[in-house]
Amino acid sequence: MNAAEQANTLETASKIATVVNIFKRSFPDATSDLKPWASDPDTREQVDPHSIDMGFHFPGWSRRYQCRSVLVQVRFYKDPESKERRAIGAEVAGFNHVGEQWRLSTVKDWCFVGTAMPAPEPQGALKDFCRELLMVFNQHEEPSSV
Repeated sequence: MNAAEQANTLETASKIATVVNIFKRSFPDATSDLKPWASDPDTREQVDPHSIDMGFHFPGWSRRYQCRSVLVQVRFYKDPESKERRAIGAEVAGFNHVGEQWRLSTVKDWCFVGTAMPAPEPQGALKDFCRELLMVFNQHEEPSSV
């Protein structure tokens, strides 16, 4: 689900902003898109309501990244007993004008798959980004003491 729609608490909005800043630290030319999904019924039917999705766009096609845009989907699991929501992984995919070029999933083996892979340095930066993203979403705010 679009990050802009999931930012319904101060804590979630703060975490989304932190993730955007982490991405821009590694990829300063990128612009963020907190509404990467269209609002039409067909798209809505396919969107995971238990995810936070955001996009990042480069000024043009990048040879190093082998894409023009990156879609990031953070997947969550909500424990039925404690009602606690936990980030269980991220899916990151690079797109250009013909479609998806590569994909990285943190759910399994953290390997890139696709037809055109980013260069080794951006691959490492994307993996580091995913590690930090999972840490951010799995931090729990401590109640302030009064």
